[in-house]
Amino acid sequence: MPNLRHILRQTIYETEKLAQRAKFASCPAPLNGWPILLGISFPKSGTHLLDQILLGFADVAPFARRLHSFYAQYDGDTGRKRSSAETSAWLESLRPLDVTSAHLFASPEALRRIISPAFVPYFIFRDPRDVVVSHVFYVTDMEPNHVHHAHYQSLPDFAARLKTSILGIPRLAEHGDSNLEFPDIAARFAPYLGWLDQPEVLALHFEDLINDRPAALNQISEHFLARVPLSGSRSAILEALEAAINPQKSPTFRSGKTGEWKKHFSAEHKAIFKEFAGDLLVRLGYEQDNNW
Repeated sequence: MPNLRHILRQTIYETEKLAQRAKFASCPAPLNGWPILLGISFPKSGTHLLDQILLGFADVAPFARRLHSFYAQYDGDTGRKRSSAETSAWLESLRPLDVTSAHLFASPEALRRIISPAFVPYFIFRDPRDVVVSHVFYVTDMEPNHVHHAHYQSLPDFAARLKTSILGIPRLAEHGDSNLEFPDIAARFAPYLGWLDQPEVLALHFEDLINDRPAALNQISEHFLARVPLSGSRSAILEALEAAINPQKSPTFRSGKTGEWKKHFSAEHKAIFKEFAGDLLVRLGYEQDNNW
């Protein structure tokens, strides 16, 4: 049955792509052909919001109207880290005019494939302090199948869970599986930092899409148009991207607010975060130093 569902989904997807090509038959292919739109995200940083925005390009060009697939470096149900071969196989499965989404490390194999005319890539991230707060709610209350759900449920209160989301679980062998990885928040972000060094990848602060959406959507549009110079008006493109946004359709949407960490961080949480991830906040542009 799962194979049949997969075949049916792929058939629908390919049929819709053909319909898109027919709808935009008069739209000439850009130099180097049609690319793949890729939204890379750090977990709990606006993945579904970026997905919706990128799918909005389907209203102005022959891109897919739904995601080709979602790829994560770690399997949510088991916590297993996927191999380099699996990452390469997923990247090779993508085709021109696909729109796709991933929690994807800036690994050598990913960089080799993505930093090319074949992709228009975006990387969205969020204040890591808000990430750890969101992570607590997600693992504890919203995703009972998550590999760490039982452990978070076993902790005495929100403060203890938040501390765990900052520090990770350094000795997972004591919790039943020595093969699982859950390091501190800075170490979890480290494999993504390479995307910030690639001019071909547009780096996006989640907060800008909440607090200054017109400017953020303009950035997203201009990055797209640099590779796919459509003849239509820029205002029509921006309207399509804005219209595609519907937070209530996100299966993990909770509040969509920024700066929520201020409600939850105690003095102890602040001290721990500064020790383990203060430099990360500066690197990402959220603070100038540790005086926050």
